[in-house]
Amino acid sequence: MTQQYWTIISIFIGGAIGTLLRYFINLQTVTLLFPIGTLFENLLGSLLLGTLTGWVAVKVIPSFLKVGLGVGFCGGFTTMSTLAADSAFLAGQASLFQSGMYLITSLIGGVLFALLGMLLGHRLATKQKVGERA
Repeated sequence: MTQQYWTIISIFIGGAIGTLLRYFINLQTVTLLFPIGTLFENLLGSLLLGTLTGWVAVKVIPSFLKVGLGVGFCGGFTTMSTLAADSAFLAGQASLFQSGMYLITSLIGGVLFALLGMLLGHRLATKQKVGERA
């Protein structure tokens, strides 16, 4: 198989796993404070994608694995469309304040978690690289 097919397959598998995990988390959090499940998924997904990005900045991994985890898994696990729908729902059913706080927490938190993940991934990859030389 060519590299392109491996890339497509890895995105498909990663996306399926990420989407199923997101669905499972939504089922577990549906009775909790709305929309805590989506917030958790998006923040964790930002952290994971940031960690992957920091890792591959130091380590070389196969391209199909990088896109399978990044585009596939993290793309399937996180959800911009649900963030938008939840924000609109909160604005209409709860309050503009709650909707605004949800948006701010999601956006700023997502960026901060991604940065934290990048630092973590870089540190882990660098630490392992130093350990390999010893």
